[in-house]
Order: sequence, then C-alpha cells, then structure tokens
Amino acid sequence: MSVNPKIVIVGCGISGIAAAQRLVSSGFNNVRIVEATGRSGGRIKTGRLGNNIVEIGANWIHGPSEENPVFCLARNYGLLDTEALDPVNQSVDIAGHPPWVPNVFSSSGQKLNAEDIYPAQDMFVELLYESSEFQNQGGEPWASVGDFIWSEVPKRAAEKWKDVDGATRSLRMRVINNLLKAECCVNGTHSMDELGLGAYGLYKTLPGLDCTFPSGYESLIKKLLSELPNGLVTYNRPVRCVCWNNSEQKEKPVTVECDDDERISADHVIVTVPLGYLKKHYSTLFHPPLPLHKLHSIQRLGFGTNNKIFVEFDSPWWDADCEVIYLLWEDEDALVSEIQDVQRFWIKKLFGFTVLKPTERYGHVLCGWIAGHESEYMETLSEQEVTHTVTQLIRRFTGNPTITPKRVLRSQWFHEPWTCGSYSHPGKGCSAQDLENMMEPLPTKGSQSQPLQVLFAGEATHPCYFSTVHGALLSGWREADRLIAHYSKSKL
Repeated sequence: MSVNPKIVIVGCGISGIAAAQRLVSSGFNNVRIVEATGRSGGRIKTGRLGNNIVEIGANWIHGPSEENPVFCLARNYGLLDTEALDPVNQSVDIAGHPPWVPNVFSSSGQKLNAEDIYPAQDMFVELLYESSEFQNQGGEPWASVGDFIWSEVPKRAAEKWKDVDGATRSLRMRVINNLLKAECCVNGTHSMDELGLGAYGLYKTLPGLDCTFPSGYESLIKKLLSELPNGLVTYNRPVRCVCWNNSEQKEKPVTVECDDDERISADHVIVTVPLGYLKKHYSTLFHPPLPLHKLHSIQRLGFGTNNKIFVEFDSPWWDADCEVIYLLWEDEDALVSEIQDVQRFWIKKLFGFTVLKPTERYGHVLCGWIAGHESEYMETLSEQEVTHTVTQLIRRFTGNPTITPKRVLRSQWFHEPWTCGSYSHPGKGCSAQDLENMMEPLPTKGSQSQPLQVLFAGEATHPCYFSTVHGALLSGWREADRLIAHYSKSKL
C-alpha cells in the first residue's frame, strides 16, 4: 500500500475543504479537490443586494458555542462581531427556535397584537418537542410529524381553549398554519407530512443564540482555502463517474472520470456531493452501483427546497424592535393541508420575513422564506413576477397600497444543477441506521478489495447535525480522520 496515497475529494463545499485541510495538516500531500462549478463553498454562498452583503445559502451559525467547530473557527479567524462573542449569548439554549420579537399582519390588512399569537406558539413548540421524543420511545404511532400535529391540535385546542371565543380560536388556528409553513423552511421540506416521526428527534441542537457573519459566510470559506496549498482545487471539473473496486487489482483501486474525459486514478475518493444530487444521479455516479442498503437510505432520507426572497425598502413598515414578521391568511383558520393551485397561490406558502439586523449595516432589508413545491415554482418565475407578487402581498397585509420595494433578490436552489434543493431531513420510515448507511465507506465490511476506496461526507451524512454547516464540517473531518487512522495503523 502506498505510503503517500492519492486522495481525490469530489466537491469544494465546506465538508470537502475541511477534509482536505485535515489531511494536508496531517502530512498527506497528494490531495486534490475537483469541483463542478467555478466557485468554492457549495451551499455557503454570499451575494449582494445593492450595497448589502446577503446570504443566498447558509445563513446562521446554529448554536454558536464551544461545541460548535464553525463558531470556534470563525472566532479564531476574527470573523464575528462582539455581540456573537458574548459568553451570555453562547450559553442561551434556544432549542432551535430563536426568541424573535414578532410583528403580525393579517390578510385583511390589519396589524395584530403579538401577545395574541403566543398561546398558539406555545402549543406548537410543545408539539414539536413531543415529536422529537418519539425517537427515544422506539415506536411511531403516526406516520409523520405532520400526522401527529394534525391529530393533536384539534384535541388540545378543544381542551385548552374551550373558554375562548370563536374569533380567538380561529386566529390561533391561523397561527398554527403559519408556524407549520415556517417549520417546513426550518426542515427543508414541502410539508411536515414528509418528516419521519421516529427520526425527527435525531437532530440535535447546540446552545447559543444563532449569529451571522458581518462580512458574509463566504469569509469563512476564504480563510479555510487560504490554508490549503495553491492549485489543490480544480474548478469547472464535474465528475461523471467514480469507478471503484476494480476487481483486477490495479495499482490504484479507484478512477474518477470527469466530464471532460480526464481520468484521475486514486487510492481513495471522498464524495461530498449534496444528497439532492445523489438522489438524482446515484445510478450513473458509481460503478459498480452502490450496495442496496445504501441506495435505500439515499431514497428514504429527504432533501427539500427552502428559498429566500430578499426585499429592500427605503423605509421600514415594521416596528424598530421587530425581528420576524408573520403573515396570517384569514381563510386558513382550519387545518390547511395542501395549497391546491400552486401557480396561482404559491405566495401563500411564504410564512413571512425575518428582519436583517443591525439596521446600521443593512438599512431596511427583509428576508422572506418559502419552502417546498411552491418555492420550486417560484424559481421558474421572472424576477419581475416575483417582485410584483411580493409587492402585492405586502400591500395587502399592511393595508398600505403605496409600499414599493427598492430591490428584490431570490435564491434558486432547486434549479441549481449540482445541488437540486437546499438540505436534508429524515423522511418517513427513516431511522438512525439510514444516516449510518450514508456515511459507510465502500467497499463495505467483509470485502476482499482494498478498504476505504470511496468515503462519504456532507451534511446529509452527519447522524445528528444534518442540514447544518457544522454537520458538514464535522463530516469532512470525520472522513479525513478515518484515512489518517487507517494509515497510522498500516505503519505499525
């Protein structure tokens, strides 16, 4: 076995960069990253809206505390502002739901009292907490998180809210429908009916008040790349096929075939492509095909779309302390399952906006959030159509017909050919075993061929931090460490 193995990493997102950095700093100097696009960072993508830096992709450091390697790196590189570094902020445990100050508007053009939404919010958070507990109970009495919530809400509403009048109860139901749309964005899913109930609790949160990068998330990517040797990354080099396990024992067991017909022979390949891409291309990306159990896990795990629509204004129409704006539709006071006519009513899936803070940095910019099929349809519209629909929406909910956005910019992750969506979630029928299968290297245990030919990293391969940047980073380190341990053993 070669002492200086050739290692090829497919994909220059943060998991690929993390793997390369770990290997290079451990003395492996025959490492190469091949990246399909012309840029690094993958789903970390910083853009511009006028003079503002905005995040097209990953937005926050979720749980910025000592256990979060993304936070530690960002702090060491000096990329965070003083507020994010405040020890108090690091100790707050928000359990994945930031305590944002809300403004609430109704489709009849009224601004509502924020206090009126709290009882429904409390019930909803309680139901999400209970959903995550099924994982420890070893059973799934409902097929999905959505089924569980739908079956519980009417019962609990009848019990807890029996003394409130009809109008209040109907407002609270509108709030629950709105929070379900917001939760679809959080989980990157079309509907909460697509989330496995037994697996929902696999996701773990870290303490800390979510924070952002003042100069953009890509500033972290730039710092990490600057520590890699020049020329280690080859851009605009899509991979057509990873040929592994060649039974005729060649010197190098893996060949990476690129679209431009370059063939790179390697001892090990770390595949870091997004799950969305894997779902679409697994049948052609590997030769021989992936083992069945790995294939089934790729199919069972979910991968959805969550897009942003940034909207800039000359002056705010929300309160100065407001951090999130919820939009409640008058006709959504029963449990809404599906938006029937997606093309006509796609905008109803947008739950509202987060406010970009601090105002001194951003001016008056909102970020609208929309997930699922409606979000995918939104991507096909022209920027003009999106601007028009968002403008009409805001005028309707505020009752102010003169509000006009200055600029609008939206993300389009579903039509991004190398990503095919936003991030992963455990689908129906998923279990911890599926995430284990995702990160299992090829060939699988018990094979006579050279071990660790193909390794897998990326957010969808992390057993409890899937869908996050820190999950992706840790998965890259994990696969690098797997190779480092393998070679330190082989030297003994």
